[in-house]
Amino acid sequence: MKLVFAGTPEVAVPALDALIASGRHEVAAVVTRPDAPAGRGRRLIASPVAERAEEAGIEVLKPAKPRDEEFLARLREIAPDCCPVVAYGALLPRVALDIPAHGWVNLHFSLLPAWRGAAPVQHALMAGDEITGASTFLIEEGLDSGPVYGTVTEEVRPTDTSGDLLTRLAFAGAGLLAATMDGIEDGTLKAVPQPADGVTIAPKITVEDARIDWDAPALRVDRVVRGCTPAPGAWTVFRGERLKLIQVALAPQRTDLDLAPGALAVGKNNVYVGTGSHPVELLWVQAQGKKPMRAADWARGVRIASGEQVGV
Repeated sequence: MKLVFAGTPEVAVPALDALIASGRHEVAAVVTRPDAPAGRGRRLIASPVAERAEEAGIEVLKPAKPRDEEFLARLREIAPDCCPVVAYGALLPRVALDIPAHGWVNLHFSLLPAWRGAAPVQHALMAGDEITGASTFLIEEGLDSGPVYGTVTEEVRPTDTSGDLLTRLAFAGAGLLAATMDGIEDGTLKAVPQPADGVTIAPKITVEDARIDWDAPALRVDRVVRGCTPAPGAWTVFRGERLKLIQVALAPQRTDLDLAPGALAVGKNNVYVGTGSHPVELLWVQAQGKKPMRAADWARGVRIASGEQVGV
């Protein structure tokens, strides 16, 4: 088939690579978000997908909006058979959806109908899911509601962050997307409507969502930290300034530590914080304006006094 691939961030690059390498389909063009300012100089930077496409000599389309007439006209000229999509980042209008003969097929990082929306991996971790995965489905105008072509499952490991899990899913999903294109092309794959039961929604995680509630149980604190790492980053407040929490550990239920939620206990090489159940150990933190550091080194540097708390 002739394909036009739509995607923007680094997580979409493995899927683009898989389609380029397949040898069975032609990636005629790539659609990605416009260059965005980044870094201290706020210089305009092309998306990771745009950079990879340019390296491969593939035409890159960067419409401000996918309903722009110039973009739609070029898409009609290319006349793709199918448009595979991975984390493109813009809503596709019906006029665009109708151009390819086999529609737009999205690789979504959950087992649909679970976790429809912008942040499926983060929500799966924060909810404590033990199994997640990726799905390919035909895009409709509803939120991730189209019929599903295929899925691949992935076990959630006890120390996974959303970054860890998303990286594995990006590569597993790349193979799934390539296989889905093969199945559509040879007519062996049919999309199956999603069940009405089991629908959960995964909206974008806000900075406020990533603030730790120390009254919550230790298990919840651990899940929020892992789910919000690397972005947007779990955080709390210490001495009136934001303290980013990069890694915590579910500490053994020590009988010698009776800490109120948010209360700190500092040992020679350990820093504990009270929660709504039992304490968690801080492993890596990042103070405002500082680089990430081990929590024990941070505690020595700020000289935590007896009775001090986080979250106040």
